[in-house]
Amino acid sequence: MTWASWTTTDVYTGRGGVRTEELGIVTGNVTVHTTWAGGEAQIAVQYSGASEWFTMTGSPVPCRSERDSRDLHEAVVEAVREGGGAVVPSPSLPSP
Repeated sequence: MTWASWTTTDVYTGRGGVRTEELGIVTGNVTVHTTWAGGEAQIAVQYSGASEWFTMTGSPVPCRSERDSRDLHEAVVEAVREGGGAVVPSPSLPSP
């Protein structure tokens, strides 16, 4: 099975933070991690330097390719930076 993962550290949440399934809103300095496998992307966040990961609300999402998963990861990081109770954005459809 093909898989890929992406991690971005030291992402500061915008006002209103990011919404997680386990804790609700998380704010501050976080690490964002995306794992893509089997046509699905799973997104998690953790307080930077901590060991526990939290599922970002909206995860997992269908994601067709490794390239799409990288684009999704970047969109998630931007959403976290914007804050406002960020959730996983809907993945855009791949180019033909």
